Amino acid sequence: MGEEIKVIVFRLGSEEYGIEVDKVQTIERMMPITRVPKTYSFVKGVINLRGVVIPVIDLRGRFGLPEIEETDQTRIIIVAVNEMQVGFIVDSASDVIDINSDQIDSPPEVVGGIKAKYLQGVAKVGEERLLVMLNLSEVLNKSEIIQLEGLEE
Repeated sequence: MGEEIKVIVFRLGSEEYGIEVDKVQTIERMMPITRVPKTYSFVKGVINLRGVVIPVIDLRGRFGLPEIEETDQTRIIIVAVNEMQVGFIVDSASDVIDINSDQIDSPPEVVGGIKAKYLQGVAKVGEERLLVMLNLSEVLNKSEIIQLEGLEE
């Protein structure tokens, strides 16, 4: 029997994604983002969150999905991976659910146009619901986001 994992569910378009709760620090409403020159287009800039400067990535842009206007539902999910804090802009963050690690299948090569390396797997939740589990260490691949390094200090 696998272990229970608490997962925060968020949406990009019609797809639902999951991030393990223990990697999520906080979920924030949209706030002013300061642009940073010479970064990838999916790096929207930085926010000042309670005195901490945090780089913000548009997950739609990171995954090559079309950008959309932000709405009242748009959220920034602040995650911590490898001592790096990063905010992800998502269309909405809906709920927290428990899934069993046995429910997670390895990802197909491409899910909704997203390369498998960004995915940890696909979790079956109930009869109809599929949850795409993110592989945060790849989404935050240092070599691909190297320009953020200078913002850490």
